[in-house]
Amino acid sequence: MTPDQHLEMLRTEGLRLAAMPVEALDAHVPTVPGWTLERVVRHTGRVHRWVRATLAAGPGADLDGAGQPESLPRGPDCLTAYREALEQLLAEITAHDFDRGAPTFAGPGTVGFWARRQAHEVAVHRIDAADAVHAVGGPAPAAISAESAADGVDEWARLMLVRALPADRIPAELHGRTVHLHGTDTDDAEWLLRFGPEGVTVEAGHAKGDVAVRGTAQELLLTMWRRRPLAALEVFGDASVAQRLVDAARI
Repeated sequence: MTPDQHLEMLRTEGLRLAAMPVEALDAHVPTVPGWTLERVVRHTGRVHRWVRATLAAGPGADLDGAGQPESLPRGPDCLTAYREALEQLLAEITAHDFDRGAPTFAGPGTVGFWARRQAHEVAVHRIDAADAVHAVGGPAPAAISAESAADGVDEWARLMLVRALPADRIPAELHGRTVHLHGTDTDDAEWLLRFGPEGVTVEAGHAKGDVAVRGTAQELLLTMWRRRPLAALEVFGDASVAQRLVDAARI
């Protein structure tokens, strides 16, 4: 996906989150123990505020230079405050070129890095919120687009997983093993994950692994983010390797 597409995804998914029903704010998120819809909204809005302040501080700023953002209000006002935080973040991102420098938790990066990261941040949390609403009788969550979900799997693998499992934290059961991920509903949604002495390496494209995990891009994304069980996907080969990956990827 392009940065413009990430920005549009952030807008679309953010507005979906902002539109959650106020009467469901106390509903619990089934897949995130201890979280409610209100906590999802307040957490995501606070992250938006932090990223906006980070970008406003300039490319040479320290990542923590913006300080801790103000928390969103509790209760019904959190939805209005979330929408404001989203709009302020969108305005800050669009005020800069995507390739302008920006500090990130992965080292020096760009404004485009944050457009992508925030798009996928809000997409997964929007599913959390919609799951909570569904659990109390609301509609099933609207789907993340296949292209967006596939891009989310790519980001999860190349950015989040690689950082979460450096060489010294790879579980013994994964050493020397490979996992093939295959999104079945969009082109070019295949990855081979290798777990070795250099850490996790990610290769795009079709390849044979010790285990293959297949499903729609959204199913893959939500399973890797521990929002759906591995059993919801097709697994071929050594299923224990795939399960160990999901268990270890606590990001």
